[in-house]
This record gives sequence, structure tokens and C-alpha cells, in this order.
Amino acid sequence: MKKIRVGVIGVGYFGQFHVEKYAKMRGVELVGVVDVNASRAREIAKRYHTQSFLHHSELFGKVQAVNIAVPTPLHHSITKDFFLQGVDVLLEKPITNTLEEADELVELARSKGLILQIGHLERFNGAFLAVEKMVRNPRLIEAHRLGPFSGRGAEVNVVLDLMIHDIDIALSLVNSRVKEIRAMGIPVLTRSIDVAQAWIEFENGCTANLMASRISTEKVRKAWIFQPNRILSIDFLNQKASLSEKVLLRRKHPTPDMATREVPVKKNDHLEMEIASFLRCIRTRKEARVSGRDGRKALEVAFQVIQKMEESDRRG
Repeated sequence: MKKIRVGVIGVGYFGQFHVEKYAKMRGVELVGVVDVNASRAREIAKRYHTQSFLHHSELFGKVQAVNIAVPTPLHHSITKDFFLQGVDVLLEKPITNTLEEADELVELARSKGLILQIGHLERFNGAFLAVEKMVRNPRLIEAHRLGPFSGRGAEVNVVLDLMIHDIDIALSLVNSRVKEIRAMGIPVLTRSIDVAQAWIEFENGCTANLMASRISTEKVRKAWIFQPNRILSIDFLNQKASLSEKVLLRRKHPTPDMATREVPVKKNDHLEMEIASFLRCIRTRKEARVSGRDGRKALEVAFQVIQKMEESDRRG
């Protein structure tokens, strides 16, 4: 099997984990890493036995695919540069800074027959994979994504930092267009929104109630999917899942109750799964599990949530 030549652009806190995965994967040649911080690039390159570069253009002609983990405002320009070189891209979320930028990248990938995969990591979580096929006609999706303040990602609204993961999950499970959005949020430690809640109603009647906070005392990544006669529970953090179903207790007058059982979960390294999926797409030329269009849809809804928050704040 011929090795896929890959480069990683951006080797900060998250980017370094991407480099680690590529470095140990079979069928991959880690050509080099790029970062504007020269000492950081050299450090990571030395650790994983590859080359360091200061500018992404230095990888032109050397790679078939790149993994881009730079600040969001740079997503569009760097991805576009690689698309024009015929290079496949795994791009961290959110896809871009604007919908116009997202549209251009999606169209460029389509016209050139290139892979554009967006890093909505939870789609590869073992717990989500275990229940995904069990979802039938969801009526309510509730998600809590909370964590202590770390300082990372604080330059953006918590909707784009955290909630967008659950927006993507909801959009992937509900086969319907968004009808209405209500939202509220408040800044606490930063100038941006730190705590947010959104109610997303779909045309088929399903509602997603999403809560995100980056100033909580504990880390929580949970979701509940309510369907007729059953509830699916997902713990993304611990990769656990359960199914509660309606049963009739055998009494003189049968009464309904819920019986809960654990759903078998094959726990995984979902970053490794995400990257492995990207590499398979490169070989098969099949569309990514989380495509550019998926990333664009999640960004559009995230922007609508933020807009509703701003409207609510002005009324308040």
C-alpha cells in the first residue's frame, strides 16, 4: 500500500495531537508540520521525527493531504491555497469565519473532486456510533456541554467554541429543516458569551434544547434523545450509552414504566477514528462522513443562534 503524504498545519494545543496520530499510523508519511511559531514547529517536528516549516506554502508539491488546525480566521485562505494545489483537507471546526467563505470552499472541493472533511469530532465518538442507528423519529434532543474555564478558545463565542458540536449532532440526527430558533447567552469571564442556551425547532416538530458553558465547575458532555416510547442517553466524555424503553408492568391494571439497559459501546480514540476516516476517503475518493456541507450547515445554525442571543440582549 502506497503511503499517503500528509502535513499538519498548526501544531498548538490541539494540532499536536493530530501530529501524534499521523506519526504512528500505517500507510502514512508525515512529511512535515507548519507553525508560525518556529520553535514550536521545531519542537513538534523533532518529537515526531519529521520536518518543520514556517509557511504552509512550503508543503506545496510535497503532500497529498493536510490537516489544518489553525485559528478559524485563517481556515479559508489556507484551505483554498491547498485546494488550488489539488490537496485534500481535514479542517478543524468551525469550517470558516463566514458562510460565504464556507460556500467557496465547498464549491471548490466539489469542482476539483477533492476531500473536505470538517473536524466535528463527536461524530466518531464510540457512544454516538453505538446509538446512531437506533435513532428513529426523535421528538426532543437535549444536550449539555459544560466545562471549567481553560482560556483556550476564549476569543470566540461559546456557541462556536462548544455548542457547535451538538448543533452538528442534532442536524445529523434530524432529517428536517430548521423552522425557528430561540436563544439566550451571557458573558461571565470574557467579553464573549460564556454560557448559552438554544432551542432549535425543526419543521417536523422535533426540538433540540442545547446548553453550553465554559465556566462550569465540572466537565460534562451528555445528550438525551427522546423518541416515542424510548429514550437514548449518550455520555460522550465517558463513552457510555443507555436505552430506556416503555414497558407495561404486569399488574391487575397494567401501568407503564421505563426499563433501562446499557447499550454496548466500543470505546475508541475518536480523534484517531476521525483521521482514519479521512485517510480512507483519500484512498476511496468517497465523501467524508462529516463533509464540508455538514460543516457549513452547522455554522449557519450557530450564527443564527448567536443572532438570536444578540436580539434577546438588545430587548433586555
